[in-house]
Amino acid sequence: MADVSLPPLIEQMLQPEFYAHQVETPIRLMQTHVSYVLLTGDFAYKVKKSVDFGFLNYSTLAKRQHFCAEELRLNQRAASPLYLEVVPIAQQGDRYILGDAEGGEVVEYAVKMRQFPQATLLSHLFEQGGLSQELLRKLAEAIADFHLKAETNDYIREFGTVENVRQSIDENYEQTVGFIGGPQTQQQFDDTKAYTDKFFATQAALLQQRMDQNKIRACHGDLHLNNICYWQDELLLFDCIEFNEPFRFVDVMFDIAYIIMDLTVAGRQDLAASFLSHYVECTGDWEGLQVLPLYVSRQSYVRAKVTSFLLGDPSIDEATKQAASDKAAKYYTLAWSYVQPQAGQLLVMSGLSGAGKSTVAKELSRQLGGIYLRSDAVRKHLAGVPLQERGDDSLYTPAMSQQTYARLTELGGLLASLGNTVILDAKFDRVATRQLAIAQAHAHNVPVTVVHCDAPLAVLEQRVRDRQGDIADATVAVLANQQFEPFTAAEQPYVKRVDTTQPLPAQLATIVEA
Repeated sequence: MADVSLPPLIEQMLQPEFYAHQVETPIRLMQTHVSYVLLTGDFAYKVKKSVDFGFLNYSTLAKRQHFCAEELRLNQRAASPLYLEVVPIAQQGDRYILGDAEGGEVVEYAVKMRQFPQATLLSHLFEQGGLSQELLRKLAEAIADFHLKAETNDYIREFGTVENVRQSIDENYEQTVGFIGGPQTQQQFDDTKAYTDKFFATQAALLQQRMDQNKIRACHGDLHLNNICYWQDELLLFDCIEFNEPFRFVDVMFDIAYIIMDLTVAGRQDLAASFLSHYVECTGDWEGLQVLPLYVSRQSYVRAKVTSFLLGDPSIDEATKQAASDKAAKYYTLAWSYVQPQAGQLLVMSGLSGAGKSTVAKELSRQLGGIYLRSDAVRKHLAGVPLQERGDDSLYTPAMSQQTYARLTELGGLLASLGNTVILDAKFDRVATRQLAIAQAHAHNVPVTVVHCDAPLAVLEQRVRDRQGDIADATVAVLANQQFEPFTAAEQPYVKRVDTTQPLPAQLATIVEA
């Protein structure tokens, strides 16, 4: 029996004979408020609905043809294996034909895509516990590469002004006043709005800096875990925003805020920290973390708002409305919590090459949800050397090392002052470099701990020999020339010692608890 709520075209697209290729039956239909997606087995077809929501306008055939072409063009940037072509749909009498039909009139267009298993969605992998730290590192690299290649120009950069950034944020508040006392509290509403109002009043220079540094780009615009799949050993970022420039011409931090939101709302701050640390290491955009709370709060608020809209739908039953209210409340809370003042801290690793600093630092980052920042990456970004490329001797001159530690500790102080736990991974084998870090912590009024890792020389040498696939360039010959300046009496109160030849959990527990 036909579904009378579906247009005749979609009814015919649910029939196997509509297609010239083999299909898997029954053909599955997925709907959103703006499109129909038909899953036929090897291929999927997306047909846009004739709707006009102001921010999205598919109301005419010409507009739908245009935006189908834009969807194909834009998604081929980061998901080219999925996006194949735009196909016309013609009509002859009461019969619809996929592709040009002689004597028929083109009445619709569809984006033809290669169909992938739904189990490859990162949202599904996350729900099943299959989203590993390693896969998140690959994702960080894929998105960093996508952002590096994304277009920018004077027109695109203009979308980073205070006026343009705040427009949709202020609109969110206007559209959610009616949900105060329901899924969100008055305090949450007031506090979240007060934060963004203050940000836009005081941080115009920061937003201008983001524009000047080409951080406003033609991004994805809707990069949550349900729009990323890991298929055939490739991470594909699909279903980007094609219908609205202000939603796509955004700060790169706007883009990754969706992923931070998805991980954090599920209580996986460890995964969020791992992804974020690796993304900013790949890009060198550590200063971008200054705007990230604004965008994580914004994405969370939008998710809460859209979910809240279900509460006013008379066709939805009470049980579904209660579930929607609970879900919206969770995202309103995240939006609010992300703009609350946080207590930052600075952890400074120390020890010779091979001492296990990176292993300890990564574990501390995981347990504390902290930003992991290593000198090897800072040094190579300063010199313009690709992270995976071995640096020459010029990378390790005293002057370059001084510049590296200055930059590393400055970043550590800045990020800790924003409320982050920051772990600085470097040798810090000199009193002068440790004093730099301690001075930064004091200047920003954040606590500091020096985590000193040690092991016998033979162990250090073996570990350095065994390194593979790491950006660190130290060799056994380099290790032989390293000497650690002992901690001064003034430094001793900050020092926690870790013997990395012994089990780590109990040793790290004392640091984490402190």
